[in-house]
Amino acid sequence: MGRVLLEVCCGSVDDVIQAHRAGADRVELNCDLFHGGLTPSLGALTVAKRETGMKIMAMVRPREGGFCYTPVEFDTAVEDSKLLLSHGADGLVFGFLREDGTLDMERTRILVELAQEAGRECVFHRAIDVAPDWRAALDGLMDLGVTRVLTSGQQATAPLGADTIREMIQYAAGRIEILPGGGIKAGNMDQVIAQTGCTQIHLTGHRDGVDLSAANDRAIHFGGCLYPPEDRFRVIDRDYIGGLVSRLEK
Repeated sequence: MGRVLLEVCCGSVDDVIQAHRAGADRVELNCDLFHGGLTPSLGALTVAKRETGMKIMAMVRPREGGFCYTPVEFDTAVEDSKLLLSHGADGLVFGFLREDGTLDMERTRILVELAQEAGRECVFHRAIDVAPDWRAALDGLMDLGVTRVLTSGQQATAPLGADTIREMIQYAAGRIEILPGGGIKAGNMDQVIAQTGCTQIHLTGHRDGVDLSAANDRAIHFGGCLYPPEDRFRVIDRDYIGGLVSRLEK
């Protein structure tokens, strides 16, 4: 088996740049990682491609909270997909379910066809982890020609779901790629790879950045109810990701 491919989950252009410098093979570009990742801006995609030239998978998720969207939200997802593809995205990452958690074949088909017509990849994200029957979902995704599935094996983290991920890989039998992701870190990465037999992994690794312009604390907050420090932000830790890349290359 060749080297395991490393995809880094990114929430900004700076994340993509640091992941690229660390040697990542591919990135998934989002915004709002706190809510699991939402559709990034076209500006972020454009600058990230210009600065790195690396393979960028773009998230298409119009809101947080579930995967059964209103007609207007889905229309937005379709328009976002067209724009992301026309601005250089190497693939689309999405997940559409019905209210009962089963795969929404019709909506999934629409985005798959958009990606395929553009000669790009399509990825069904961890929405599969809340589907009632992952085999039925995989069957549908394989029928549609989806490139790969991002999954934690229907558990809170990929290490906990490693046995199911291995079953998924065996069930897929090369008909669709299985990408383990969710809770993979330096301390458990080797275990996940060994236990699942995967050929690629998806993870992230951030450090705190500091923006001194907001350091004059007046107890002012600009959004949310958790109130994190307003002079802090998260950015990919290049050294951490680089260390993982070095381990995968051995």
